[in-house]
Amino acid sequence: MRIVNCVAVCTSALLAACQVDYHPYDTRIHGAVGINARNIARIEAATAGRREIRFAVISDTQRWYDETSDAVAALNGRGDLDFVLHAGDMADFGMKSEFERMRDILGRLDVPYAVVIGNHDCLATGEDIFEDMFGDFDFAFTAGNVRFVCINTNALEFDRDKPVPDFGFLEKQFLEFPPEADKSVVVMHARPFTEQFDNNVARVFEYAVSNLPQLQFCVNGHSHTYDVAEPFDDGVLYYGCENIAKRSYLLFTLNDDGYECERVGF
Repeated sequence: MRIVNCVAVCTSALLAACQVDYHPYDTRIHGAVGINARNIARIEAATAGRREIRFAVISDTQRWYDETSDAVAALNGRGDLDFVLHAGDMADFGMKSEFERMRDILGRLDVPYAVVIGNHDCLATGEDIFEDMFGDFDFAFTAGNVRFVCINTNALEFDRDKPVPDFGFLEKQFLEFPPEADKSVVVMHARPFTEQFDNNVARVFEYAVSNLPQLQFCVNGHSHTYDVAEPFDDGVLYYGCENIAKRSYLLFTLNDDGYECERVGF
């Protein structure tokens, strides 16, 4: 009887010593947080007063870590970029480890980057992790003379508990348009008329973004395909960025002559 008790005590002690204080949906982030705000400050400072900017867009890097690493190497090899935008879906299941691993890969970029939230980023505890690691779901910044309006469009993931898209945020963008900017670009994960977007308000969205001064184009991810569409037949083009597994990114150059977009393979 004493031997049995001794075994039980030793087993309990061993299990206590080996207990791992981790859960896949833990929200305690290790490493850098507040990334978007810090990088946006760098972008705005580096491009202030410029009339030409060049940036790349990648999207839907979820689980494709090797391809994302190759993309970072390819982007660093260019030497002509001002910044990089990620159009959403850093994670696949909203797990902290996914965000941390992808953040550390993108942290090797030579230029600052900013991330828009994707629908997979919203899963499980992903919303909390994204907010801590990157910042607000809706944000805007000015690069040169271009205002970038980055907005959460993943309505399906929020179950109508908050406005998605946030039209109050969009209204503020054109009411308080900064004087140093004279044109605009809108960036989102899911564009109108996809299953993630609240298509009951698609036309209201069109009206809201069309009020932005000299809207040049919109950029989105989510579909995992490269395409150029005009969903509202209003002259505004939406550029869809492929998932990173397709080994490509979009390259945009904006200046006083307009803009150019190129799909670049790597």
